[in-house]
Amino acid sequence: MPYVKVEIAKGIATVDQKRAVIRRMTEVLVEELGRNPEYVFVVIDEIDTDNWGRKGVTLTDLWQQDKPDTDTL
Repeated sequence: MPYVKVEIAKGIATVDQKRAVIRRMTEVLVEELGRNPEYVFVVIDEIDTDNWGRKGVTLTDLWQQDKPDTDTL
């Protein structure tokens, strides 16, 4: 009974993209491990960007830094 947990930042994937990830992860386990898709579980956890950090800073703050300053455009 394979269980796959995918963690992504909240708001970066559409419903269709998440469906595709679940479908393709299942396909890989069926094809490569010969598992029955009935017993393959894929869970996508969406982590709030305030709760995910990189380089010592939350993703929320990092992404704010990457946005162009509209006052200077």
